[in-house]
Amino acid sequence: MRTNIYVDGFNLYYGAIRGTEYRWLNLERFFRLLRPHDDIQTIYYFTALIDGSHQQHQLEYLRALETSPKVRTVMGRFKFKQVKCSVPQCTYKGSKWFQVPEEKRTDVQIALAMTRGAWDKSCDRMILVSGDSDLVPAVNMVKEIAPNIEVVVYVPARHEARGAAVELRGAADKDRILPNNLFQHSQFPATLPDGQGGTIRKPQGW
Repeated sequence: MRTNIYVDGFNLYYGAIRGTEYRWLNLERFFRLLRPHDDIQTIYYFTALIDGSHQQHQLEYLRALETSPKVRTVMGRFKFKQVKCSVPQCTYKGSKWFQVPEEKRTDVQIALAMTRGAWDKSCDRMILVSGDSDLVPAVNMVKEIAPNIEVVVYVPARHEARGAAVELRGAADKDRILPNNLFQHSQFPATLPDGQGGTIRKPQGW
């Protein structure tokens, strides 16, 4: 079956990859191992550029993803919002405001990409990698537009509570926990050519 894959990048990272040694993940390799009988068309990877000292690491990873012919990166952005301190032990509780980054546009970008795939019939199956219930309307819309397209949800989770994702699982035709045991077999090499005469290097600590 022709398959499009939609990866919620931060959901994947915080649900399954953070704190592991598998951040240098070759998405195309991973999904070829996960779905060996699917005819993978496009792997959409949705993320946003972070601020701070680790931004260069992320940029290097995005460059590595660009070497995979099936992967298409879709960028959102971060917007700062004001949040009042609510830590019980903090002396500033209820009286001091802080700026907190909030990822924007990712859910909408995923919903639009899935809806487009349903309209143009570019696939027979959609794989959604996320546990975010905000994507339930997107899955419902796909089923309304193209009921013959199978929607499979893989929830990235190393802990039972995060893996529940009851609403999103319920909207899909099939649902599973993303198998973490494939990460170790799906890493980019430590160095790889960028296709333009340069070299991409795995960040230290990854």
